[in-house]
Amino acid sequence: MRTLRLAVTAAALSISIAAGAQAQTTLRIGLAEDPDMLDPSLGRTYVGRIVFSAFCDKLFDIDEKLNIVPQLALSHETSADGKAMTIKLRPGVKFHDGEPFDAEAAKFSIERHINMPGSFRKSELASVDHVEVVEPLTIKLVLKTPYAPLIAQLTDRSGMMVSPKAVKEQGDKFGLHPVCAGPYKFVERVQQDRMVFERFADYWNKDNVFIDRIVFLPIVDATVRLANLKSGGLDLIERVLATDIRDVQSDSRLVLATAPELGYLGLTINTNNDKSKGALTNVKVRQALDLSIDREALNQVAFNGEFTPGNQWVSPSHPYYQPSSPIRPRDVEKAKALLKEAGVSPPVSVDYMVPKGSEYEAVAQVVQSMAAEAGFDLKIRLIEFATSFKEVQAGNFQVFQINWSGRIDPDGNSYIFLHTGAPQNDGGYSNPEADKLMEDARLTGDVAERKAIYEKLTKVILNDEPIIYLYHKNLLFAHTRKLEGYRPVPDGLVRIVGMKLK
Repeated sequence: MRTLRLAVTAAALSISIAAGAQAQTTLRIGLAEDPDMLDPSLGRTYVGRIVFSAFCDKLFDIDEKLNIVPQLALSHETSADGKAMTIKLRPGVKFHDGEPFDAEAAKFSIERHINMPGSFRKSELASVDHVEVVEPLTIKLVLKTPYAPLIAQLTDRSGMMVSPKAVKEQGDKFGLHPVCAGPYKFVERVQQDRMVFERFADYWNKDNVFIDRIVFLPIVDATVRLANLKSGGLDLIERVLATDIRDVQSDSRLVLATAPELGYLGLTINTNNDKSKGALTNVKVRQALDLSIDREALNQVAFNGEFTPGNQWVSPSHPYYQPSSPIRPRDVEKAKALLKEAGVSPPVSVDYMVPKGSEYEAVAQVVQSMAAEAGFDLKIRLIEFATSFKEVQAGNFQVFQINWSGRIDPDGNSYIFLHTGAPQNDGGYSNPEADKLMEDARLTGDVAERKAIYEKLTKVILNDEPIIYLYHKNLLFAHTRKLEGYRPVPDGLVRIVGMKLK
């Protein structure tokens, strides 16, 4: 009944939007979850990034080949000592409230990312000492130390610009009515139901915006999302199930679009923030859990072999992957021995928090079954996606199964989760040796030198197991053939500029 209700709701909404818009074109996008706060300083979800891409332009963007390209900035130049970056800004840009985007606004946005209480951008911009206004359309980021990943950070939420006037007027309520400088402006949000945006007439690149309205519809059930796409209730959906690939490909009205994901799915372990002081605070127990899992079998059972098994924060095809630390084969007997060494008697009861969704749940069930053979009793706790982040921040978990959509620089997949005190280090992991290596990797732009540092870091993390990395997805989007111009990019974001509805 719940599945049917979701389908009917989405279909009814699409009819009402079509009737109200009349001649307007409306693009309806089905999301796998409802995003968290629509504030680029406070957001931490992948679906939130998809929504941001429609209304909140960044200083820089990336293309299909992972090249960094200008967006609100025109160019950048790094000083010889690596301790300053000068950025020239695009002229003639306006925020959705009509205020001009200039160097003062850029300085305001970056400083807000750094200084705002609760900002998840703090660690991403931690090397920035201060921002200087050089000219009306030029800023300089003065750094405490050289910071190799900086330009990559500015291609994501750290590079998103917000209206200073709107922030000052709305204060901590900014995320309820966000004002940025993107192609679409915010209209309304109904939690767990819809987010509506309309074309911004004064957008700097308005000649390449061809769709009048965007409606994002969070529909957790992947089967319902696909059913709505087939029925015409949606135009584009993200996270098609790997098991539904053939179904999409066999439908002449649909197009399957794919790209290799930059991130990973892993099990975040509460190593130092666990109020229950469970067994997984012992490193040998974490190692035993890892050894109980057969990643290739998981890939075959849950995804028909469509994804890539992995054991690191980047995939085996990534230039920073460390082949000297390959995936360990499953070893149930060794896992049992490690539990014995840790002084733990099976069954080892573990709270296993899993966001709702058929693919997440399928993975959890396979992992649960495998771990049971080694002496673990993983108790799956299904939870609404947005609520899961409140739980982990409060330390109310032992294992959190979560997907990270990934960043183009390896720092973006590691530092914020593994460095002591980092904002998304939900399990409280802390290792001074790992901290130093992550800090050192930020100081050099030399690829060979960085790879050598990450090789050492990988060995430390794979021993400590604060996160058990399981696999890397292929991004699977599907859309109606009426939609033209969709470009799958490995960061999984939907770039609506240039897209058309026939």
